[in-house]
Amino acid sequence: MTEIARRLTSKGQATRDRIVVAAARLMLEYGVARTTIEDIQVAAGVSPSQLYHYFPGKDALVSAVIDHQATQALDVQQGCLERLDTIDSLGRWRDVMVGILTEMQCVGGCPLGSLASDLSDSDPVARTQLAAAFARWQELIRDGLSEMQERGELARDADPGNLAVAMLAAVQGGLLLSQVNRDPAPLRIAVDTMIDHLHALTRPAVP
Repeated sequence: MTEIARRLTSKGQATRDRIVVAAARLMLEYGVARTTIEDIQVAAGVSPSQLYHYFPGKDALVSAVIDHQATQALDVQQGCLERLDTIDSLGRWRDVMVGILTEMQCVGGCPLGSLASDLSDSDPVARTQLAAAFARWQELIRDGLSEMQERGELARDADPGNLAVAMLAAVQGGLLLSQVNRDPAPLRIAVDTMIDHLHALTRPAVP
């Protein structure tokens, strides 16, 4: 969080949030390069002086958008009713993601994935920020798998870290193919394949 964000009034925070949400929507729809400061200003309904009060330039806005999209993505993961520490909870997590994608008619894909595709080769600072966001997402998955392993429900020689990477890669690849095909099936199939693999590695709970 920036020094400006820490000392904002509630009204100022609402204005800043409105700017970030508008920027996030435009950058997802048109890409970062094609979204201008002027576009964001108009979409957020703020004056140039207001926008520059909160964000000295486009780089600062991009950073805020990455934080916003990371928070949104992690909130979805953490809001999936329970920890991802059983095969059943992973299935419910899949259902939540597929449900959201279906509501969106498979338009837009993963906001974090879109930003990564847009910025990873052109903006090393943004790439580092995005890598940290994906690492937090991956950690949520790994923590659940580690709990399964601690209870004796996942094979001792399984690697929760590697499995979390594979699961997140399945989610991202599934989201991309679902976006291209305008069909949630690729996401469901990709995650189900990983769940099936995990199921093969599970063992009955220790009494």
